[in-house]
Amino acid sequence: MSSTLARHVHRSRSRRRSTSRRRRLTWAVGLALLAGIALALALGPIRDAIREVTLPLRHDDIIRQQARTKGVDADLIAAVIYEESKFRDQTSHAGARGLMQITPRTADFIARRSGGTRFKQGDLATPQINIAFGTYYLRYLIERYDGNESLAVAAYNAGETNVDKWVRRAGGPGSFDVDRDIPFPETRHYIHGVQKHRKDYLDHYADDLGL
Repeated sequence: MSSTLARHVHRSRSRRRSTSRRRRLTWAVGLALLAGIALALALGPIRDAIREVTLPLRHDDIIRQQARTKGVDADLIAAVIYEESKFRDQTSHAGARGLMQITPRTADFIARRSGGTRFKQGDLATPQINIAFGTYYLRYLIERYDGNESLAVAAYNAGETNVDKWVRRAGGPGSFDVDRDIPFPETRHYIHGVQKHRKDYLDHYADDLGL
């Protein structure tokens, strides 16, 4: 075989090997892309299922309605429901009922202020009424504490009498610090939980909550 012919054969073989490598690389890239797309499609429902357990949201239509009607942020309502019941209808040992865990005494107070003359304690098992009453009480507390939502949330958990006492001891609302001036670990944890989950609901459910 002449040297010219040998070089031609060598170049031809090199081109075939190069073409073959490019084809294999193209197939590998294509398969990787398809695998990535398949994985993303599979992970979507898995993420949704995990979120349903770790950060549930139900009755978002009622939450949106009550947020608009009563002027309370929907993510705050959702976060309070999460802290109170994790969106499960239940009754506590103290008799607090429903999604927003409203005690009979608080429910009667809300009914009197809001004109709910036909209200019965059993109505608190109804999500519409429970969320309406809980949102009304949040609005009342926010106004009572001049827009200070941390104090309002503290009072939702520990009662107005306790919060008023803590605020006086702190020297007024402007000097009040949640971690320093609240002696109840449960209430401190509750406030921080509401703050954290409020951000979580804003991040993950903004459209559902109309935010």
